[in-house]
Amino acid sequence: MRHAWGILARRALALGVLLATGVHAQPAPRLIRAHGRYELEVGGKPYLVLAAQVNNSSNYGAMLPQVWPAMRAIDANTIVMPIAWEQIEPREGHFDFSFLDQFVRAARRHHLHAILLWFGTWKNGGPGYTPDWVKLDNRQFPRVVNRQGRPMPSLSPLAHATLAADRRAFVALMRHVKAIDPQHTVIMVQVENEAGTYGCVRDYSARADRLFDGPVPVRLRRALHLGPGTWRELFGAKAGEFFHAWNIARFVEKVAAAGQAIDPLPMYVNAALRDPLHPGPPVTYESGGPTDDALGVWKAAAPDIGLIGPDIYMPDSARYRRVLQLYHRPDNALFVAETGNAAPYARYLFGALGHQAIGFDPFGIDFTGYTNYPLGAHVVDAATLAPFALEYRLLRPMQSLLARLSFAGRLHAVAEPDDGRAQTLALGRWQANVTYDMPMFGTTARTHRAVPDGGALIAQLGPNEFLVTGVHVRVGFSLAHPRPGEYAQYARVVQGRYADGRWRFMRIWNGDQTDWGLNFTSIPQVLHVHLGTY
Repeated sequence: MRHAWGILARRALALGVLLATGVHAQPAPRLIRAHGRYELEVGGKPYLVLAAQVNNSSNYGAMLPQVWPAMRAIDANTIVMPIAWEQIEPREGHFDFSFLDQFVRAARRHHLHAILLWFGTWKNGGPGYTPDWVKLDNRQFPRVVNRQGRPMPSLSPLAHATLAADRRAFVALMRHVKAIDPQHTVIMVQVENEAGTYGCVRDYSARADRLFDGPVPVRLRRALHLGPGTWRELFGAKAGEFFHAWNIARFVEKVAAAGQAIDPLPMYVNAALRDPLHPGPPVTYESGGPTDDALGVWKAAAPDIGLIGPDIYMPDSARYRRVLQLYHRPDNALFVAETGNAAPYARYLFGALGHQAIGFDPFGIDFTGYTNYPLGAHVVDAATLAPFALEYRLLRPMQSLLARLSFAGRLHAVAEPDDGRAQTLALGRWQANVTYDMPMFGTTARTHRAVPDGGALIAQLGPNEFLVTGVHVRVGFSLAHPRPGEYAQYARVVQGRYADGRWRFMRIWNGDQTDWGLNFTSIPQVLHVHLGTY
């Protein structure tokens, strides 16, 4: 097996050299942090991920003809594709990267960047995408066991053999990605998928019990500013959940660190969520995963994980907004790693950008015929994707500019709440007044849209100048603290577009176009607004 591995490594290296001699290598993608804000840099430029994730089992060549039309329909700039352990290592020590090769070449032809999802030890908490030689050998690759000693549908994070096998496969994957992709078509990698365990707070194996009764690791105590003690002593009712989270996160960290030593692409994990407003006990959600209460544990345990991205399948605005708040932290870049593909979810791209998100990723974007209803749409077709496509086509021409402005703390955005209530954005001297469900002309009539789908985005270009755009929304401006006798006015409202990173003038808005506020419909429109007073 070692001889075979050496041959594969030499072939991969030779392939990389051959490719590199004929292809101009691009700067490596990187995640940058400053002042508690984040920027993803791709090709040496700020990059906003406007992604589309295919269904879990669309990661085979026969499915790709049903994938690319969906990517065009939604107008994504990034495709998110699973790579399964069972797919690349069907027999132990024998690797097959034929699909990865095919996929990366095709993504490049379609002018898309790519994010790879490593479906290894965990996929939705279970080992479904591990090879048969892993999932069927419970002696070498043991499961989590519950209090009663019954094996659970989740592999134990404490098994050395499981970690070694997963790490070896992930290293092989990253070595191959580095060899075939000097252009950096692949810009990020998700390590595992929704790691954790359903139906059981932690592993209750004999080894786990011994560790649980022992001291909390120093690294975790220091990160959380705690003194010495056992898990029970320091965490009380949360002890089992945090113990499980620590062990899973340490496992994922060791896999990620080994991969990054080969190819230092930004790496992240995704989170299956608990209810952000009314969380129940750990057995009601995926215990041990990076849920909002365990983020500090994961951050301490997995420093090589660049970010933790929530998978948001909660269409109501109160919960969605709360999740964005919880995962937008000074120590965590916000990336909506998955979200529903039904119409009510599209507006939350604006909500995510309002929390400085580096990207947004609706799930189930292909035309293979599979749907994850009720988490997503009944049917996935061009009509289903139209609300997302509208926003992507609006923002994609200026995605790099928006990413740069967000990193500078000058980007503001909101999504329409379920009740359609007006919102206000503070912009220094100015404030923006955002209203929904209004006609283009007049102030009182309501249009009564069936689904809340509005959103507004405002970026500050100068003290009195703003980039303004949106969908199904009215935006007006006023002075935040006017002096007596001082009133706001539009000095100039210019409609234009961005092309090749440059602003192109189209026309000036005035009269009916500005008298009732700035109205944005389903027609993509971008304005430069200059404000003044009289």
